[in-house]
Amino acid sequence: MLTTKKLILASIFSCATLWGCSTPESASDTNANYGKNEAKNEPVNLASLFDLTDAQQRSKNIKTFKADTIYDASSDTLTVNFAAQQNAYSSVTFVSEPGWNWQAYQDFNIAFDIGNPGQHSVQVYLDITDGNNDTYTRSVSIPVGAASTYYAKLAGHDLATPDGDEKVELNFTSGLRSNPPTWESDETQFVSLWGKKNLDVSDIRKISFSVQSALYDKVITISNIRLRQNPDMDPEFLTGIVDKYGQNAKLEFTGKIHNQQELIAARDKEFSGLKESYGEQRSKFGGWKSGPRQQATGYFRTEKINGKWMMVDPEGYPYFATGLDIIRLSNTSTMTGYDFDQGLINQRKAGDFTPEDSQKLNRVSDQAIATRYVASELRKDLFNWLPSYDEPLGKHFGYRRSAHSGPLQHGETYSFYSANLERKYADIDNDYLAVWREVTIRRMLTWGFTSFGNWTDPMYYDNNKVPYFANGWIIGDFKTVSSGNDFWAPLPDVFDPKFEERAMATLKQVANEVQNNPWCVGVFIDNEKSFGRPDSLASHYGIVLHTMNRNGDEVPTKAAFMKVLKDKYADIDALNKAWDTDIASWDSLNQGFEGDVNQPGQVEDFGLLLSTYADKYFATVKKAMDQHMPNHMYMGARFPDWGMPKEVVKSSAKFVDVISFNSYKEGLVESKWKFMEEIDMPAIIGEWHIGASDSGLYHPGLIHAADQQDRAKMYKDYMNSVIDNPYFVGAHWFQYMDSPITGRAYDGENYNVGFISVTDQPYQPIVDAATKVNSYIYERRFNRATQ
Repeated sequence: MLTTKKLILASIFSCATLWGCSTPESASDTNANYGKNEAKNEPVNLASLFDLTDAQQRSKNIKTFKADTIYDASSDTLTVNFAAQQNAYSSVTFVSEPGWNWQAYQDFNIAFDIGNPGQHSVQVYLDITDGNNDTYTRSVSIPVGAASTYYAKLAGHDLATPDGDEKVELNFTSGLRSNPPTWESDETQFVSLWGKKNLDVSDIRKISFSVQSALYDKVITISNIRLRQNPDMDPEFLTGIVDKYGQNAKLEFTGKIHNQQELIAARDKEFSGLKESYGEQRSKFGGWKSGPRQQATGYFRTEKINGKWMMVDPEGYPYFATGLDIIRLSNTSTMTGYDFDQGLINQRKAGDFTPEDSQKLNRVSDQAIATRYVASELRKDLFNWLPSYDEPLGKHFGYRRSAHSGPLQHGETYSFYSANLERKYADIDNDYLAVWREVTIRRMLTWGFTSFGNWTDPMYYDNNKVPYFANGWIIGDFKTVSSGNDFWAPLPDVFDPKFEERAMATLKQVANEVQNNPWCVGVFIDNEKSFGRPDSLASHYGIVLHTMNRNGDEVPTKAAFMKVLKDKYADIDALNKAWDTDIASWDSLNQGFEGDVNQPGQVEDFGLLLSTYADKYFATVKKAMDQHMPNHMYMGARFPDWGMPKEVVKSSAKFVDVISFNSYKEGLVESKWKFMEEIDMPAIIGEWHIGASDSGLYHPGLIHAADQQDRAKMYKDYMNSVIDNPYFVGAHWFQYMDSPITGRAYDGENYNVGFISVTDQPYQPIVDAATKVNSYIYERRFNRATQ
């Protein structure tokens, strides 16, 4: 056996050093121990992929974009310098024209030794692309220091499931955005982000490392790129990973709670340092007392002061909004793997105002509890402990009637965070949520945050100590249109009269919650709508292309598009000339038309039609705001990085008071936001975060830091970039508490993105960083001090 293995490895090594050559088919016929070190059961190299010593091959097969490389023959190491400070994207890519054929390897990973000789941690995005142009994107933070091994699985463990899927680990049927490692080692696994997880490994074309939207130039070293057989999978890698506090049961980490005494001791220690007001340097609303005072209107508004946009608080003081999103229990629950008879579940109604992911715990009826059954053994086995329904902590069970993603379409949930609040505060007051409310308000004051961010529970709306942003969603039984990639949900058909009806109903509901309170800064309506993606012209104009292909007699937005085109061209011949088409008649166009983004005349009008759609959306919401909440600012719909077509952003500027963006980057890179000069109005960051992998959670979030201290440093860097941008008037961090370790019930996010943990313990490094930033916002904004 050993002799055979050595012969096969030798043939692979001799072949793989030739760029793009195929792996021998005979390799697939080896026994089950192939690729293992028999003595230690450790992974060994299957292939050495790149011969970096060959300068000609490096020139041909290593491509850079806004980066340069230096090869050190003495260490066989490639140093990559990313010109990231001036470029939103920089990369180095290993390419193979014929493609690498790795289909003989059934259960394997690709590994790299990566170091960081620079001054800042480096979040590296790893994109692996196959011949179908499918890409799987992963990421990892490389701390400053010597090289370590980082790996990414290319084929998951051979693990059969009831539906026949034999790659369960790569398909994440656990429902987590990132699973625990499937074997123990001192190496680091790249964190899964997005893309097609099971690539065609018979035809891998590109392996790319990139740095994106960084505030500094970055540098890494790469060496020893190789394929390796995966070690044996730990059969319990997804078993018993959660303790009774909702923490990682298998790892120790700073701040972990082991018993009730530790929880209470941490509580009492924090209590002694909490404040009850902003202090003398701030107005009662958190505004800048020493700043240039403006006209007081009794409500928040915006004004350009000394060439920089600002908000103005009700007393007339300059105001900059900092704060935390998701100060509520709605997103703290996770799927348990149990479900109930659907006939006994209260289903959604057309008149509901709140989406499923923003619902409270929603415990099912006692009649439904009697029908409880295991819907997912895998999910059930994640937990070491769940209470029974009839014990005190059983009150923290809930239910989700639908899910965006994950192994279950609906099911029972449990909130460990809510249970920990009862454990932590119930001995102070049986109404432990009232204690939590007071603690949270005092935290915001102590940490210097000037507002509660989006998705704050309305129970905070009358706190009258910390300003807040209200929110609402326009949902209902109106017709819909599609962008072709509707990430969260289909888009509303904004020309359907029912859309305006629901907009009015939504703002009336929000107005009833706010009660014209001057502490309400403004209102966000909807979130991260799929207005169009930047990937291509087709995705950019997806709403128009998909709507034009429908029947205008059935789709109000299509009918509106037809009117715009008829007003512009008058007769069909003029349109045909501009579009280079031979459409027979307006009626034919109305029945359905497949647009062509390769025709400049069509693309020009697609922009006009996208603006028509966006104008109607924002004008409708603005109309509802003016009717029901005329004293409060309209904060927009929080454009995501992947959904902010220029036409839609410009449309929003006509109607909103502040444009809102969710920007998950390392900071606001000046070149990317230069378009704000043309718009020249205030903007706010509605969401951003940075996480690390030393918290016990299995996913750091979208932006990665090396550890909690680095997370604090990166927090300051991001916020300084916002403060220094003259158009931005605030930024809200997403979110107050970590995601559940087993993923949010709605979509599986299991991120270390909180200022506090699942046991309600503050992450002190980032708390200290935020407190420091909040202390100098106004002075830095107006150049009186630099930090």
